[in-house]
Amino acid sequence: MVSTVDEYLEGFAADRRATLEGVREAIHRGVPNGDERIRYGMPAIILGGRYALHFAGWKKHIGLYPVPRFDEPLENEVAPHRSEKDSVTFPWSDPLPLDLIERIAAEIAAQRTPEGPNQ
Repeated sequence: MVSTVDEYLEGFAADRRATLEGVREAIHRGVPNGDERIRYGMPAIILGGRYALHFAGWKKHIGLYPVPRFDEPLENEVAPHRSEKDSVTFPWSDPLPLDLIERIAAEIAAQRTPEGPNQ
């Protein structure tokens, strides 16, 4: 069992590891004061003592969890990637929308803190 995000990422082939590093960086841009931990065997970003967002690499896709419903227009961009009520997935074979991932993370941070993601 892995105990750090770096250990988690080391378990992937170089190309997938680089993609997951991009996801990690995008999330940190959206949640600059978030801390990292491993939870449920996957990387998690913690904000204000609560788990805000998990990400994971799977056989066919990258997943973000939990991703709440957003107001428009962000929800329109997220909706095509929803696989479950609170799951968002991106196939390895598609270009990864890092800007969207950053905005998802920032919106989750804004919902969690009245002052916004930088508090």
